[in-house]
Amino acid sequence: MAYGSYYDEFPAYVSVAERRKRAARKLAQLRKKGHAPAPIVLEPRGAIAKTFWGKAWCDHLESYADYASRLPRGRSYVRNGSVIDLQIATGEVRALVSGSEIYEATIAVTPLAAARWKAVRKDCAGQIGTVVELLSGKLSRAVMEKLCHRERGLFPGGREIEMRCSCPDGAWLCKHLAAVLYGVGARLDASPELLFTLRGVDGAELVAAAGDAGALVAAPMPGEVGIASGDLADIFGIELEPAAAPSTPKPGRRRGAAAKAQAPRRREAKKARGRSE
Repeated sequence: MAYGSYYDEFPAYVSVAERRKRAARKLAQLRKKGHAPAPIVLEPRGAIAKTFWGKAWCDHLESYADYASRLPRGRSYVRNGSVIDLQIATGEVRALVSGSEIYEATIAVTPLAAARWKAVRKDCAGQIGTVVELLSGKLSRAVMEKLCHRERGLFPGGREIEMRCSCPDGAWLCKHLAAVLYGVGARLDASPELLFTLRGVDGAELVAAAGDAGALVAAPMPGEVGIASGDLADIFGIELEPAAAPSTPKPGRRRGAAAKAQAPRRREAKKARGRSE
């Protein structure tokens, strides 16, 4: 009887196919209400994260022993498309995870302390040339180590993360939350600027001569795609002063000035002709 009451707290097993149907219905409801869901879509057997920032996030999480023992349960969930919506804002990750039901997961992340961010900027001063380099992770090994340092880098420590899930699992890190943590790594693959959003800092401050708009939109290296000023403002939420348009002389201005300068000579010539006549 005791065993029955214990297991009655947990919903019956639901197949992956059924979870996907429920997820599709939930997403349709969200879209109908005007919410644009952002699901995590991965290759079933591929890597969860493939770029510098995505892999660095996952590696950081797995470096904590308390997380490492519980994270594996979330890998299969994030790979099979169970994270049907994941939104990242300053200091917070909100997600919907399809399990036996649709569960709401929230991960609160403490914004990066001002002193720590100042130290990161000082350590990286003059070593990151453009936003393209920063977001693509094309950085020197020394800079990478500073940005990804476990205690002094950009990523949150265990005490800077608080998690909640609406599922009945009493574990502090259930499989739904584990899936969301991996989902953040996958999202950083496509949108690495969201790491700075999550930590509440301005990533543009890491770029050399950040006060000079020219440094922020420096010409890309061969094979790279440049970031336009408008895109840069969207990425980091900064405003760039519009470049002054080059002054172009009005048509006819130079000819008018020359004619004005020659007018006295013409008048003298005209008078001379009158006297000679």
